[in-house]
Amino acid sequence: MTRWLSILCLLATMLPGLAHAQDRQFLGLGRMFNNDAIGDTQDRWHTGSYTISVLRGPEWSGTLPQHFGDILEYRLSAQTIAPANLVAPAANDRRYVGALTFGLHTLADWQGFETSLGADLVVIGPQTGLGQFQTWVHNILDLPKPDLSTQIGDSIHPTLTAELGRNIALGNTVTVRPFVAAQAGVETYLRVGGDLVIGSFGQGALMLRDETTGQRFRGITSDRTPALSFTLGGDVARVFSSAYLPAGGAAVANDTRTRLRAGVQWQGQSASVFYGVTYLAPEFNGQPQGQVVGSLNVNLRF
Repeated sequence: MTRWLSILCLLATMLPGLAHAQDRQFLGLGRMFNNDAIGDTQDRWHTGSYTISVLRGPEWSGTLPQHFGDILEYRLSAQTIAPANLVAPAANDRRYVGALTFGLHTLADWQGFETSLGADLVVIGPQTGLGQFQTWVHNILDLPKPDLSTQIGDSIHPTLTAELGRNIALGNTVTVRPFVAAQAGVETYLRVGGDLVIGSFGQGALMLRDETTGQRFRGITSDRTPALSFTLGGDVARVFSSAYLPAGGAAVANDTRTRLRAGVQWQGQSASVFYGVTYLAPEFNGQPQGQVVGSLNVNLRF
């Protein structure tokens, strides 16, 4: 833990100093809401998450800068992971998890690759208050209240992330983006995948990736030309460890993890809406089937 915390603190100290001596300004705000209530409606496993990212830097020219630290992403996310039966969890199901993530990331063009490097602190357990929050929401909506008696305990996990991708244009309105990613910390894995965009979604924008689903969302918006775009994507990960599925528990993490996703983005003059669905293959031994999570992003400009 001490080694990871030292690396995290070192990165947090160095990244702002890597930027050119220019005034930082607010560049954009990215958001993504995920919930299986707008997916397969089952209220289980990856049941809900919300991510908000604030982007700051000297300017945005429509392409990534050459230097790490020029553009910084300050990310906050919250997610709840639950057993299939909230009220009476099966003995071999995964345990309830509430997780809060506080992250500092930087994005740059490295050797022609869109590159993201980040350091996060992931806080899990009852200390997050997310279990109590879900209980409160379910009480208001008259829904079954989660049994928190087997919730994974309090812990903090310094986490490092990296992703490299490259956009390959197949025409004016079709783009393929293969990528590789790695993470070490709260979950440790190597991932490879790709995304396909049919339309203008993401052109001239700074795109970010949602951790739970892999859906990409805009952190900095550029083109506001009215258009309709479609996205497809998928990836597979080799998982080495997971604090969400701790070793020695009844639910043993699978070695591989697969995601398949699709989405549609409508862009108007003063508003935009993205809706996507992601199939998450079973993540642990004994999980009888995968699940479908819905993703939603709505932007209004007044």
